[in-house]
Amino acid sequence: MSNRLARINEQLKREIAQILRREVRDPRVGVVTVTGVETVKDLAVARVFVRVMGSDEEKAETLEGLETAAPYVRRLLAESLTLRHVPELRFQIDRSLEHAQRIESILSEVLPEDDEEGASGDDEVAGSPEGPASPADAGPDDDAVAADPGESESGAGRG
Repeated sequence: MSNRLARINEQLKREIAQILRREVRDPRVGVVTVTGVETVKDLAVARVFVRVMGSDEEKAETLEGLETAAPYVRRLLAESLTLRHVPELRFQIDRSLEHAQRIESILSEVLPEDDEEGASGDDEVAGSPEGPASPADAGPDDDAVAADPGESESGAGRG
């Protein structure tokens, strides 16, 4: 994503959140948090991700109210922004928090509860029989291992 598009997305997010909070009077649109905006490159369409608290029925009702208010919000955006073309707004429920909670619950079921054994997993790597993971990890005694086996320390063979 280009810097310009990222700036536009962030500006749209701020402006839409402010308009929803101050201007929209639809009773179906309660407390809505705008979590993100994704605009296509040609600025024709912007997906507005919102978080709504409540049951699935309340979320659907809020989404319906937002879709009804979308042309009004778009008109107010056109007045406040300096864009040649204000994108069409498509509101979507942001389900990232629900997905994160689901992943967290799955991980808590799969991973063992005893975290004391795996708390310091770096100890096994440092003492591994293969030696250091990179030359930067090598100590002063490990230099002989890193030297070319064809060379001897006396320098014989140079010639």
